[in-house]
Amino acid sequence: MLKSLIYSLGSNPKLSLKRFFRGVALFVLAVIFIFLGYYSHYSLQVIGVVILVPALFFAAWGYSGIFANRFSQVLKNIEPKNHDPDLWK
Repeated sequence: MLKSLIYSLGSNPKLSLKRFFRGVALFVLAVIFIFLGYYSHYSLQVIGVVILVPALFFAAWGYSGIFANRFSQVLKNIEPKNHDPDLWK
């Protein structure tokens, strides 16, 4: 079950990278709003915190897809543990 989740999550690495960059861009936008709200009206900070929630979601979703893609490549290259180590064949 976990292996199929890893393979499905990492099946499209370009889409995962796009999601990650969108999350990072939203994160930067949220930080800008939070800093602007510190020097001006507090409502800009609230907007920044509201933007921060989907930013963290998209960044985490994209990063988990990128990680799953790399991890699935590692899982494919692992040999089965039950192979016969007989050297005299």
